Amino acid sequence: IRPAECLVPEDVAPDQDLLLPRSDAGGPVFTSRPAWCFSKEEAKRLLNDHFGTKTLEGFDIDEASPAVTAAGALLDYIRDTQKSALLHITRIETFRRSRHMIIDEATRRSLELTHTMREGRREQSLLGSIDDTKTPMGARLMADWLSSPLTDIEQINQRLDAVEEFVGSLSLRDDLRELLSGMYDLQRLTSRVATGRCSPRDLSCLATTLGQLPKLRAKLAERSSKRLQTLEQRIDLCAEVRQAIEQTLVDEPPLSVADGGVIRPGFNATLDELRDLSKGGKQWIAAYQAKESERTGIPSLKIGFNKVFGYYLEVTAAHFGKVPDDYIRKQTLKNQERYITPELKEYEDKVLRAEDQSKALEQELFSKLREDVAHHITRLMATAEALAEVDALSALGNLAATAGYCRPEVTDEPIMDIREGRHPVLDRLMPAGQFVPNDVRLGIHPAESATEQNGHATSTSGHGAAGRVQIITGPNMAGKSTYIRQAALLNIMAQMGSFVPAAEARIGIADRVFARVGASDELGRGQSTFMVEMTETARILNTASSRSMVILDEIGRGTSTYDGISLAWSITEFLHDDIQCRTLFATHYHELTDLTKTLKHASNWHVAVQENNDDVIFLHRVIEGAAGRSYGIHVAKLAGVPRTVTERAATILESLENQHVTDEGKPAVPERESKRVRSQQLSLFELPEDPLLDEIRSLRIDDMTPRQAMDELYRLRQELSSRK
Repeated sequence: IRPAECLVPEDVAPDQDLLLPRSDAGGPVFTSRPAWCFSKEEAKRLLNDHFGTKTLEGFDIDEASPAVTAAGALLDYIRDTQKSALLHITRIETFRRSRHMIIDEATRRSLELTHTMREGRREQSLLGSIDDTKTPMGARLMADWLSSPLTDIEQINQRLDAVEEFVGSLSLRDDLRELLSGMYDLQRLTSRVATGRCSPRDLSCLATTLGQLPKLRAKLAERSSKRLQTLEQRIDLCAEVRQAIEQTLVDEPPLSVADGGVIRPGFNATLDELRDLSKGGKQWIAAYQAKESERTGIPSLKIGFNKVFGYYLEVTAAHFGKVPDDYIRKQTLKNQERYITPELKEYEDKVLRAEDQSKALEQELFSKLREDVAHHITRLMATAEALAEVDALSALGNLAATAGYCRPEVTDEPIMDIREGRHPVLDRLMPAGQFVPNDVRLGIHPAESATEQNGHATSTSGHGAAGRVQIITGPNMAGKSTYIRQAALLNIMAQMGSFVPAAEARIGIADRVFARVGASDELGRGQSTFMVEMTETARILNTASSRSMVILDEIGRGTSTYDGISLAWSITEFLHDDIQCRTLFATHYHELTDLTKTLKHASNWHVAVQENNDDVIFLHRVIEGAAGRSYGIHVAKLAGVPRTVTERAATILESLENQHVTDEGKPAVPERESKRVRSQQLSLFELPEDPLLDEIRSLRIDDMTPRQAMDELYRLRQELSSRK
């Protein structure tokens, strides 16, 4: 959940190690609160007072739950910091795990759901690839859906129906998204109104957003999907709120009411009079300056203003003798003097009072408007939630239509049957058509369940039935990790109510998705790479159910080969026999392919390659059967490992594959040859690359005299001799 701030009782030390996200260098801020704030009785009192109830049972909440204590402490803290009645908090809901797919932190990080693993960026994560929303509130809801996919098929299908309607109507999609792009963040605006912190500009943005609602509701009218019909009904036009704001405020109000010029002319007669007086005062001063200049015969006489003594009459030294007796000297400068008159001061006081009174009245009128709008908080919040959902659904519809996604069939069967599926992130990053699609056939057909005995069954192949455990082998860089991640991401997308990048998809509900992919040290926690790997694996084995989906990538790399194989073998058996969940296991241990001989619902798959002499081309296609080789040495060549190293590795590999053993029964590694011997052996079979060869080939022997040819031969022999 990536908390920004955590509240803890002041008498309890915060467990920073527990709450610090592994992907963040920082983590949440810890705020200490009085211990009584976490009292269960105090929490119930606060919550009941706020919602005007005597019991929380009406919210379907168990009052004995620790969540009640947390909610009460949170409400008290928000009241303390916001200093307001929090009118926008109108309900409390319980997050029930049974209604949502559970995705732990390690899995979120491994699958890069919202942020990339290396840089923590939103771009190139799944969320960054599918979020095409037009409003901040829609973007937040999209992130919520992705973080907590649904498990109720009816709710999922309601979302899918709405998305399908957007996919099928380009005009509906474009018109709605254009209207949404002209809206502001209604949720944030409403929160500011409720806490009394909204500015004149906030209310103007609120009115602008409300002004789009009639057209948006008209577009949603007569939609066939049940969800869109419900959303259309939940969107309250709040016409009187919009009208009040537009009648009260100018079209483009300043950010702060203290700046003045906020209230529309004609809205309040008293304010108009004060404004006229303030503006008219400036005209009066100009007329008074002209009158006094004519009366005194001082053509250069000017009226100025400063904060020390307000308005003044300025006379230059050349006209000091013309100053009338009723002028009162206030300041003498080098070449001029400044005066005031009773008449000038009287009008100045009147003008300044008008300006102050005008600003005070504007503040009063704006505060009243803000309070009037606050009375409609509940309606505004409901409308904001509906708009956020319309935005999220239309964004998913636009993504599906433009990226060639299909509607998944969501089922309760423990199955995944995907034809030509694509990785949702890589498919968007790579040029169109370059990503190689793959089928995923995983799960047990319902007909097989009747013959199952103690975790074993006789496979009776049906559509989409290919065993619940896939063991995937093949070379590194060929796409094993991409394939298993892709399957997990498509499952999550389907359950959040999104179309998926595939030609066809039939996906069974998963209560949890687990991903044990990649590994890194947690030195700050005192955990090695292998310890992190085993800890995450233990969490899977202890919490997964038969309805879960598990993807594993290279389990057992952090220890010895035999230890690793043994652990990977036993883990696979446990997932197959005891948990009986859908599992995709990508491994470099080819020994694991023998598991299909004893595990009835396991099957071997591999990433296809094409060999052409010494070249290996990765086809990125996952097909049934075990891989014949790992091609690790070829990958090393591609990575730029020196040729002598890869050739030596090939020799050792040949010996190991032929199972050469020592007298003690250990694998025999061929002895290492000296550089000189290696050079001689290489020269027997292939000519080393040498610039001298090209030089010899380029000699024009037919054009040489015998003497020239002999000289050239001596020169070449001398150069070769110098290399010894």
